Order: sequence, then structure tokens, then C-alpha cells
Amino acid sequence: MEQSLATGSRLEVHVFFVPDASSTLSRDVAQGLRSSPKRIPPKYFYDARGAELFDKICDTDEYYPTRTERALLARVAGDIVGAIRPTDIIELGSGAARKTREIFDAAEEAGFAPRYVPFDVTEDMLRDSAERLLSEYDWLRVHGIVGDYDRHLSKLPSGERRLIMFIGSTIGNFQPDEARHFLSSIADQMGEEDYFLLGTDLVKDDRVLHAAYNDEAGLTAEFNENLLNVLNRELDADFELDHFEHVAFFNDEKSQIEMHLRSKKKQTVAIDKLDMTVSFDPHETILTEVSRKFTKQRVADLLDDAGLELTNWYTPKNDYFGLSLSRRKR
Repeated sequence: MEQSLATGSRLEVHVFFVPDASSTLSRDVAQGLRSSPKRIPPKYFYDARGAELFDKICDTDEYYPTRTERALLARVAGDIVGAIRPTDIIELGSGAARKTREIFDAAEEAGFAPRYVPFDVTEDMLRDSAERLLSEYDWLRVHGIVGDYDRHLSKLPSGERRLIMFIGSTIGNFQPDEARHFLSSIADQMGEEDYFLLGTDLVKDDRVLHAAYNDEAGLTAEFNENLLNVLNRELDADFELDHFEHVAFFNDEKSQIEMHLRSKKKQTVAIDKLDMTVSFDPHETILTEVSRKFTKQRVADLLDDAGLELTNWYTPKNDYFGLSLSRRKR
């Protein structure tokens, strides 16, 4: 079911309520906690509290991806906007849209007034972000979509020349087959004049990676542990947060950061809505997130497999991060 809510002539928000949303969580948790090793998809991090915590993580000294990508965007946004001349800027997983302002500033300087289409699963954050942007850019129009990638990419509005953005290195959270399927779905939505901007975190010193996911303030730990709050609230579970601890490390063989919740003791957790109990041994973990790190060649291969061709590649001097611009194969 869709609920369309307008706020003035410059803001339109389409909210898609998925009837089986709770059963999707139930299915994923039931399957994930019965698997070996135990796992829960990272998309369930982002309730209102999780989204707020992640926004704070982006401000920490250790978490380099946000500031590195934003600085890179500031440097290349003018070139991207000038080449594409977008009529629409679509941002998948828009969140607080911090870095998107670099694209808006470049468009404004070039005399363009593209429509902004934020796509996010968290309605409150999407609306708050849209209201802030509308107050900053008097030419902006916003067509917001509240939904998830699995169901609602087909709801993206059409446009003459669309710049579709998936920045923030979120593609690294996908398993290889999932990433290929997701990018193929985006390619299927693209017209001949559309371009796709993808942000990817690149391979670098292990110490830099470790610090980014183990900040001294403990925000990443709180973000990870908040997943248990989601399960307690949505599935009537009885996870005790102080019986688990945040663990994050770089798996060199798979070129990925792994985030886990590790049981501090032998324990059993009841999940009433699933009519199941889950036993944990001491030090047993739940895998909650994978963040893969890329090279330029891996990005090019990933795009190619999805039916996209790499047209431009941008990195900062330290090669910490990559922005790739691509289009559908012709």
C-alpha cells in the first residue's frame, strides 16, 4: 500500500507500507539465528535510533569514509554535473544527505535546478533531511520515496537525464551475488541518458580500517548493539545487551571488515513472536555486518557483471575511497 503525502508545492513524499514487513524481519531472524555462523542482515540496524547513531558515527575522527568521500565529491561534483547536466538527482539510501549538498552546490553554480529524489527506509530522517534542504536551496523540489531496495526501485520517477547515486560505500555491505543483483536492478531502471554514481571504500592499511569500526567514543559499538533493541521491540525477544559485546575486525582473506555481536557467556534467548529459543556458547557471535573493500578493477568488474560500463573513476590523493561513474552498456 502506498501513502502519498505532500508538504507544500516543493515536497512530495511517497510512503510504501509493505504488508509483510514484520514477517520479513521474522523470516530473516529465524533463518539467520538458525544458521552457522549466526547472522542478521544489517538493514535492520536502521530504526530511528540506529539512523541517529550512524549519523553521529560519521562525525568521529576515526570514521574516515564520510569526510573523505565528501571532500572527493566537492572536488569532482562540478565535472560530473557539467558532463551529465542532470534533470533529476536520485539518491539511494539518502539518510541525512550530507554529501549530496556538494552535488547541489555544483548544480546551482552551473545554473541547473534538478529535482531531488531521496530514497530511504527511514521516513522521519527522509522528511527531516528534505525540510533542511528545502530551506537551504530555494530552487529545489523533492520527490521522496520511503521504501526498501528489494521492493521499490521500480517506483523511481522517470526523468530526462537522471544521476542515480549510491554513495557512502554501502555496496560493501552486500555479498557479491547480492551486489550484482542490486546493481543489475538499478541498470534495468536506467535510460540511455542516465548515469550511476557509486561510492566504494578501497583497500588500505589494516590499522586505519580497524580504528574506523572501533571508535573510542563507543558509538559503533552502541550502533551494533542497538540491533538487539530492535529484536526485543519487534519480536518480543529478551536479549540482554550487557551479555553481548561489539567486535569488529578486518578479514584479510575476504578483503572485508566484519562486525559481530559476541556472547560473553553461555546463555539462552527467547524470541516470543517466533516461538523459538536461541542458545549461545561463550564467545559465539552473530555476524551483523560485512563491509567489503575494493580496488578499481573489482569495481569495474562488478559494474560490468551488472550490465554497466565504467566511464569515470575518481579517487583522493591517499586512495582511501573511490567514486565511479557508469552508464548502461550500449
